[in-house]
Amino acid sequence: MSSCVTKKKFVSLKAELEAANKDLGACGVNLNATMEKLSACEKDRDRLRGDINGNVTTLRLREEQIADLRAQIADIKAQRDKQLTQVGDLTVLSQSASDNIKETLSQLEKKDKYIHLLQAAKTKADSINLALSVNLKGVLKDGIEDKDVDVKVDKTVVFINLSDKMLYQSGSANLTPKANTVLGNIAKIIESRPDLEVMVEGYTDNLPIKNGCMDDNWDLSVKRATSVVRALQTSFKINPNRLIAAGRGEYNVLASNDTEAGRSMNRRTRIIILPKIDQFYDLLNPNMVPNK
Repeated sequence: MSSCVTKKKFVSLKAELEAANKDLGACGVNLNATMEKLSACEKDRDRLRGDINGNVTTLRLREEQIADLRAQIADIKAQRDKQLTQVGDLTVLSQSASDNIKETLSQLEKKDKYIHLLQAAKTKADSINLALSVNLKGVLKDGIEDKDVDVKVDKTVVFINLSDKMLYQSGSANLTPKANTVLGNIAKIIESRPDLEVMVEGYTDNLPIKNGCMDDNWDLSVKRATSVVRALQTSFKINPNRLIAAGRGEYNVLASNDTEAGRSMNRRTRIIILPKIDQFYDLLNPNMVPNK
């Protein structure tokens, strides 16, 4: 026996097939449109991922900058604390300086203002020291060997290290003619900045000395510093109120005294150019903070 479908049912199934094919074609169109949208979404996703990666990189850079700024603030705070410790160690203060310090201490809670103050003070000190260093190197460079003179800037002061053979006769505090030339050039810079003080420190090696004029290395170092100060006052008319003479003896060495080269390095005179004490307190005066 064979099975058959009626014509009516066949026509109905054929119509259903055509409708299904039509729906299938519409689904294909929809599928293509959906695929295009998916592709566009994937492109947007990739673009957003790129933006996110760029933003992450930018964020890391900003975090590094913030860390650097925090480190700078920590350094400034450390300098502030050190300056305050130095102030606390001083035993003689003028009334105005004492008032300035008290007022400064009262401002410690105002962190931002105090940090701004220290930044201004540091900038001012750095500018003064840079100008001094450039001027000194300019006037000292001609006719002087590098190993005999050294100009350095260290924090708030300028140092000039001079070898003993440039300044003194051997084993004495008597200045050589070459010393007067060098001190004359240094005096020009000192005279141009009446707002600064000058400390002269004498240093020796550890070889014992005792003669009719010197008792020991302490005596020699003090007399050598005094000779330089006296020359600055009498020969070059520097105000003696700005001058300080100090002897450091055979101590505070730069190198070992076991060799001739080390002893030669230790026999030196150091001239320190530094702000007057009242100016130092002015730098710490909160009333002198520049406006932001």
